[in-house]
Amino acid sequence: MTLPATGRAWHLTARPHGWPAPDGFALREEPVRPPEEGEITVRNLHLSVDPYMRGRMNDVKSYVPPFRLNEPMEGGAVGVVVASRAPEFAPGDQVLHGLGWREYATLPARHATAVSGREAPLTAYLGVLGMPGLTAYAGLLDAGGFRPGDAVFVSGAAGAVGGLAGQIARLKGASRVVGSAGSDDKVRLLTEEYGFDAAFNYRSGPVRDQLRDAAPDGIDVYFDNVGGDHLEAAIGALRTHGRIAVCGMIAQYNATEPPAAPRNLALVIGKRLRIQGFLVNDHKALRPAFVEEVGGWLRSGELRPRETVVQGIENALDAFLGLLRGDNTGKMIVTLDGAERTAGD
Repeated sequence: MTLPATGRAWHLTARPHGWPAPDGFALREEPVRPPEEGEITVRNLHLSVDPYMRGRMNDVKSYVPPFRLNEPMEGGAVGVVVASRAPEFAPGDQVLHGLGWREYATLPARHATAVSGREAPLTAYLGVLGMPGLTAYAGLLDAGGFRPGDAVFVSGAAGAVGGLAGQIARLKGASRVVGSAGSDDKVRLLTEEYGFDAAFNYRSGPVRDQLRDAAPDGIDVYFDNVGGDHLEAAIGALRTHGRIAVCGMIAQYNATEPPAAPRNLALVIGKRLRIQGFLVNDHKALRPAFVEEVGGWLRSGELRPRETVVQGIENALDAFLGLLRGDNTGKMIVTLDGAERTAGD
């Protein structure tokens, strides 16, 4: 294949204060650089948009560097190699890598992982078999210290990570799995398809009261994707020696003022609670067990991931903003034009 002269890429042009606005981003044509020794050039097929990307838009010290202004943003992507100067890959190979938000990416071959559309849909490597899946697995089992018989509450349970965390808890022997979501349709998804024992729409009333009704005997593990009033409610519902795995706090990502909750942190003392924040990259050692166990559940149909797919790179920003609003069910994916001609080849 002859490389095109240019490809489109999304740039962050201004750092947002509060909710990101479209005028802080630009979709621009960029030169497609041919690979040098040890590099590959990839035509991206599917892009991932994830909540953590909001933090990278701020110019603050964090566990991952901020996006640079007026340069292509980054994120998970799967694509097909179109040019290679590395022995590990040949044109036509499918790979997972970290240079999303663009149509073409040139990168060191060592930063790409071979994947196969024959073994699973390529989008699965951005979701259930990728970073979100490992996040759910590691957060529940390692950070959350889950044990069979535990009662588990997952906030944001219709999202990419939350939906998997709740299903994994069920498959690993939880006594009760409760989830929160932002619509009645999503609540039905949790109970009717994902197998949660109870779920509630957090927009329908105080989270504290709805969690008490859904888990009248309390909970042992809280998988936190939201923070704020959800974290406060969970602290109140947790039994002695309960555990909180803090994956994210999406309720605060666009806030411009300190959160009002949780106001009951003193309960952590008497209940002897453990609050553990975690990053998925700290749990890479779990990946072999994760792939074997989750892959098996996926093949058997016991684990049911969902995806929300947005078509076209020009709509990637809308997909990201929709993710922050909770428009997605399961993993939010951006599929680029022409992807269907390559996936699974």
